[in-house]
Amino acid sequence: MRIVSLNAWGGRLHETLMPYLAALDADVLCLQEVTRSDAGETGWLVYRDRGLELPQRANLFEEVRALLPAHDAYFAPTARGDLYDGERVVSSEFGLATFVRRSLPVIGQAQDFVHGGFSPDGWGAHPRSRNAHCLRLFSYEHGFPVTVAQLHGLRDIDGKADTPARRAQADALVDLVERLWRPGERLVVCGDLNVLPDSVTFEALGKLGLIDLITSRGHTDTRTSHYSKPGRFADYMLATADVTVSRFEVVEQPEVSDHRPLLLEIG
Repeated sequence: MRIVSLNAWGGRLHETLMPYLAALDADVLCLQEVTRSDAGETGWLVYRDRGLELPQRANLFEEVRALLPAHDAYFAPTARGDLYDGERVVSSEFGLATFVRRSLPVIGQAQDFVHGGFSPDGWGAHPRSRNAHCLRLFSYEHGFPVTVAQLHGLRDIDGKADTPARRAQADALVDLVERLWRPGERLVVCGDLNVLPDSVTFEALGKLGLIDLITSRGHTDTRTSHYSKPGRFADYMLATADVTVSRFEVVEQPEVSDHRPLLLEIG
């Protein structure tokens, strides 16, 4: 079973991202920073915030869903706000997307906010709301269930150090996973957590028996050349000890975002 996590950066590197996802052959694809336009827009729009302008795909969720016809697609929005086509305003949703190969039946699902709540009329104040999505799957090939949860951790303008909000987020994530996951079954948690390796987040997740595959395997960089700031940790993938890791890779090439994809194969 191949599980991949990636902050898709709103599809900003669309020309390389889409062929990569098509060839990836992931059984479970967990994407963060995904756009969806309820107006059915296509092509490029622009996100504006305090003088910053970033190109975004108008409907990245629908584009990836069309790319992966053998997968069921799930979208978990955190907010609905404005993107721009010139001066024309387009309403857009932003959040998590999970794609699961249909040969892996979803036998349980939980989704909730781990910081803040849904914002229907704007992106909201910083640090903005964050949610998590958790799926319990069954592998006919291996004869066992596995739970996969993904998160896009809150972003704080002061950096990635622990804050009371991040501590509360970690506890909320554990609570969400425990609604669905059965102790003694395989568990994988992944995403752009936006924390440092010494965060209390890992202490909280460690209570579920989760082991971080990034630091425990000596990886020190989950960002690409498109990210120029110091501090190269952002993305993590954790698994319980009963998950047999056949392969784990922090993918350096091709560069499909300012984040590197995390690729896990389990047997």
